[in-house]
Amino acid sequence: MSKKLCGYRKTPAEKKLPTKETEHFLTADPLPTNFDLRDAYPTCESLKEVRDQSSCGSCWAFGAAEAMSDRICIASKGKLQTRVSTTHLVACCYECGDGCDGGQLGPSFDYWVQNGLPTGGLYGDVNTCQPYPFPPCDHHVVGKYGPCPSEEYPTPSCSNTCVSGYPHTYGTDLHFASKAYSLPSREQEIMREIFEQGSVEAAFDVYEDFINYKTGVYKHVKGSYLGGHAIKVIGWGVENGTKYWLIVNSWNDSWGDKGTFKMLRGVNHCGIEDDVVGGLPIINSKLKFLDA
Repeated sequence: MSKKLCGYRKTPAEKKLPTKETEHFLTADPLPTNFDLRDAYPTCESLKEVRDQSSCGSCWAFGAAEAMSDRICIASKGKLQTRVSTTHLVACCYECGDGCDGGQLGPSFDYWVQNGLPTGGLYGDVNTCQPYPFPPCDHHVVGKYGPCPSEEYPTPSCSNTCVSGYPHTYGTDLHFASKAYSLPSREQEIMREIFEQGSVEAAFDVYEDFINYKTGVYKHVKGSYLGGHAIKVIGWGVENGTKYWLIVNSWNDSWGDKGTFKMLRGVNHCGIEDDVVGGLPIINSKLKFLDA
């Protein structure tokens, strides 16, 4: 994994989102030992997808857009099968960072609140407003796409229009959130948030032994530090007595365990519990638009 593709940048203190109040978690019903949002919400198509950031340090935008997409579906009880555009975040969220050269989590969710985000699916998707412009490639595996380019793609230009042939205007295509927030760096609060609201975006420190992950619960053992990486967390569990987070990567489904991996949970391994963010989608206006 090229260090330049480790696209997570820590959010400066002045850009940090407010921390969500979680007092009610203390009196809530116990959480299950194992939980997977894909099983809890089987009709949500976005939960089944593994996207591909290609040769662009846009992991920060992928983790955000994927979590947002899942939350829109979950909040609408499956009526809104939305794919939020990673392209628009990468190209237009100047407060987030530097596009393909990396970005931050908190400002990505704040952008969802303040500006809204259009739809955007995978590379070549003609059924969304701003699909991803870069083709999938093989990340650290020999697969069906061919090796990722050695050079990083340039950040796309910001646009407030949809691709040709898409039936909706950019303005009517936007999805908004009512609130964006950080979560306390505590295991139970993060679990409760996933259980009650859906996927969250998080980030962790990447070391050389991570890139060849296949199965099991990842624990850093050896190898040099490569940088920060942002991902989507969709659940948790216990495997052979070891607690883990269930995580979706953005290197397509040929990497890891069909595009996912498990990471040691509850001890802030590689900083996985340090920077976790979420938001609440606005769905009523979109449901009315859908019904019109």
